[in-house]
Amino acid sequence: MSALVLALGAGAVVGLALGALGGGGSVLAVPALIYLLGFTPAAATTASLIIVTATSITALYAHARTGAVRWRAGGLFAAAGLLPAAAAGAAAARLPQPVLTAAFAAVAALAAVRMLRPGPAVGDRAVAVRPVKVAGTGAGLGALTGLLGVGGGFLTVPALVTVAAFEMRAAVGTSLLVIAANSLASLATRGATTAGVDWALIAPFTGAAILGAWDGKRLAVRVGGTRLKRTFAILLLAVAAFMLVDAVA
Repeated sequence: MSALVLALGAGAVVGLALGALGGGGSVLAVPALIYLLGFTPAAATTASLIIVTATSITALYAHARTGAVRWRAGGLFAAAGLLPAAAAGAAAARLPQPVLTAAFAAVAALAAVRMLRPGPAVGDRAVAVRPVKVAGTGAGLGALTGLLGVGGGFLTVPALVTVAAFEMRAAVGTSLLVIAANSLASLATRGATTAGVDWALIAPFTGAAILGAWDGKRLAVRVGGTRLKRTFAILLLAVAAFMLVDAVA
């Protein structure tokens, strides 16, 4: 099977997951780039950031048209993560490949566990918004995005609900602003690895992911979000286990 066909297929799966679940799909991009398309872990995290940036900006536009983005609050949340994202992006290229792979496997497992657990409660109690906690959370999410090339929607959405007291609809839309900002900040410090990205594969991968995201929304309506989350979580756990074994082997 040609690399182009694999890139299109993998991109479509990533996009379907993003569109259907609202986060977590980008966690599949890195292992797909490594094991299907032959990228090194460092190059895969850089390429994933490009894919995440393009898909999140596209989805952000769609959510903004419905008024589901809180620009000011989201901008402040994102601003706290810009420097950590840039610093982590610069550090990622210097980490040993097995360490980067093992770290990504741990994050993939965390994403799977998050999806198997019930979502954060919304509207049943008052939440005190603490600026220091919001800034700390934003910084941590920025570092995660910069280091591992994941959008972090599976963490950003719950953080905006529980830490910043957003309702779920606004949290999903605003998380895309945070993800896009952090991804761009990280890419800015990855000059060397960005130059080595195979655009002949990344471009069709990204295009398929963007198109797949629109189909994912319709898929969620037909199949049901809970069932999709459980299926995707099991897949992520399998991927995480495989990557961990590969890292320590």
